[in-house]
Amino acid sequence: MSDAKQFSIGGQTLALRDSMLKEALQNGAGMHNAVYRGKNLGSAVSAAQFTAIGSGSFEDLYIGDFWQINNITWRIAAFDYWLRCGDQECTTHHVVIVPDQNLLSANGSTTRYMNSSDTTEGGYVGSGFYSGTNKDGTSNTAKATCQNTVKSAFGAAHILTHREHFTNAVTNGRPSGGTWYDSDVDLMNENMVYGCNIFTPHSDGSTIPNLYTIDKSQLPLFALDPSKITNRAAWWLRDVVSGAYFAYVTGGGIATCTGAGNAWVGVRPAFAIKA
Repeated sequence: MSDAKQFSIGGQTLALRDSMLKEALQNGAGMHNAVYRGKNLGSAVSAAQFTAIGSGSFEDLYIGDFWQINNITWRIAAFDYWLRCGDQECTTHHVVIVPDQNLLSANGSTTRYMNSSDTTEGGYVGSGFYSGTNKDGTSNTAKATCQNTVKSAFGAAHILTHREHFTNAVTNGRPSGGTWYDSDVDLMNENMVYGCNIFTPHSDGSTIPNLYTIDKSQLPLFALDPSKITNRAAWWLRDVVSGAYFAYVTGGGIATCTGAGNAWVGVRPAFAIKA
């Protein structure tokens, strides 16, 4: 069994030879979202892999598999996560990617990846990270830098643009407004990482926060291997927690929140590739 590989299916570990995989497992997003493999797929997405993505078979691609491109480990986190969602339906088969490491490390000095001050005014859309302009009027190039890094690794034509419902207003520390936006490379929310809201404000029986989202379930990568949440570095989530705080993940894996101007939090976004 020297060529046997370990797979986690429904919490059980199975040993399967690569040659047996096609017979043992069905193709398609459903099964492939339930199997963790963690195989190195090389230094570029092959033509055959793009074909498998485009057809929706995802043949020989599994959760945890990764490409190593430009010294970054790009790991498969989900298959067809956004399919059929959005005010404009997503009809394109895709593979959601989350890098193992932060694409932007916290520098602890002048760069504030969410805002130049501790405010969540305007929600995620109003943040310096998303808008490109901090509250003090200075430029925030964090998102643009991440987009360029992703496009350089996979090719601009292979990056999926889909529709997301993002928060664009905050009242009394609660998300109060939002609408649909095009999305290609963006911060994750608590649901994608933990499978639930932890610090995000909930309804108190009279005020209903604007928490509408298509990102309503945990990414299979983090469900099948929770250790992948923790990369020993702090990274932002897009959830508004209060009038000053956004959610983020600490280097030790703690779910927490901090002021939008915290210079010790980095950026680890999610995106999807297509054929």
